[in-house]
Amino acid sequence: MIRTLVVDDDFRVARIHAASIARVPGFTCVGEAHTAAEARRAVAELNPELLLLDIYLPDDDGLSVLRGLNSAEGSAPDSIVITAARDLDTVRTAMHLGAVYYLVKPFGFEQLRTQLEAYRRWRQETSGGGDADQATVDALYDLLRGPRPNAARTPRPPTMQKILDAVLASPEPIGASALAEGLGVSRPTAQRYLSELHRRGVIRLHLEYGGAGRPVHRYGPAVRADHGFR
Repeated sequence: MIRTLVVDDDFRVARIHAASIARVPGFTCVGEAHTAAEARRAVAELNPELLLLDIYLPDDDGLSVLRGLNSAEGSAPDSIVITAARDLDTVRTAMHLGAVYYLVKPFGFEQLRTQLEAYRRWRQETSGGGDADQATVDALYDLLRGPRPNAARTPRPPTMQKILDAVLASPEPIGASALAEGLGVSRPTAQRYLSELHRRGVIRLHLEYGGAGRPVHRYGPAVRADHGFR
């Protein structure tokens, strides 16, 4: 369970966010804070792994909280900024301070759930050791952005659908070379469609580390796979 702390000056909004977290598998809300001082104390006492962090707080701003956590000893929790602040200076500063995402209020439960699920997948993919090539780095950044709206419902080209069907039917994660050989397509074509299906959140990337060198990319169904119609 990903331990999550909600930081919002509005008690009602904080309670809504806490209830939303409880509805997303893999997350638990460990507390709520309504001021910057409360947020700092809660981080020290509750040791959350993720903050849902508002910018507008009565005694300080969320960016100061984020800046202080980054400069403190020990590992800081990840942060998803949730705020009505729309100015680019604030957005840029939040990104500079390491916020993994920036949600502009108002937003609905589905949007929050999508981003939490993207963050969960990102944590799963970065939990192992080893090295990352550029394709791996790109895939990890794509995970944090989450699937595009309605991307999973976009009609798929026939070859993409065949590749998805083969991944879902495989008893274990499968790579582009094996798919290309089995389906009679080129490896670059298989890899291109695999990367797109992964970006849409329909399949999951498994990085397999052997000896020295780049990790092997294999793909399997997403954690909540339903052939992309979700």
